[in-house]
Amino acid sequence: MDISPVHDFLKCQTPDAWLQHAVNDLPTLMIDHARCEKKAASTALSLMFKFPERQSLLHKLSRLAREELRHFEQVFELMRERNIEYQHLSASRYAAKLREPVKLGEERALIDVLIIGAYIEARSCERFAALAPVIEPIDPILAKYYRFLLKSESRHFLDYLALAREYSKEPIEERVEFFGELEAELIESPDTVFRFHSGVPA
Repeated sequence: MDISPVHDFLKCQTPDAWLQHAVNDLPTLMIDHARCEKKAASTALSLMFKFPERQSLLHKLSRLAREELRHFEQVFELMRERNIEYQHLSASRYAAKLREPVKLGEERALIDVLIIGAYIEARSCERFAALAPVIEPIDPILAKYYRFLLKSESRHFLDYLALAREYSKEPIEERVEFFGELEAELIESPDTVFRFHSGVPA
């Protein structure tokens, strides 16, 4: 699948060092991937409850939440087939650091959160695409699943970005650029914890 819009949107690609670490620690990768799917569904539902009057948001995010929960179920089943026990993992710094600069005020915060959602979904898509070929020699079924996820993840990124543009009362390009630079910095800088969205393993 062509994910060139994702690559055009992101400011950097996943470093090779992260990919190599992921190949050598598939259990942690899969456990955190499952956690991320749950969190993505939770975020979408939270926005739906917080902004019930936003029809486009309700339409797009209800579908997104269903898909994310279905993905959790699929990853959970793949883990069971590999005898990987689901367990609690602390979150990486990634999402928390992205949300630190969110502007105060309901309207402005919504736009920032939607832009951040676009970056998280775009990064997920980019990582699935990067992981598939390096995992295939080890686990071809998992690699096939990651390729299967590309379509939905790329659509999720576009949905979040479209919602940000729809609900903003001013151009969002400056904020998109700002969060893009921050996101790339988190991906390319050393990280003490390995997670699905973590930076370069320190």
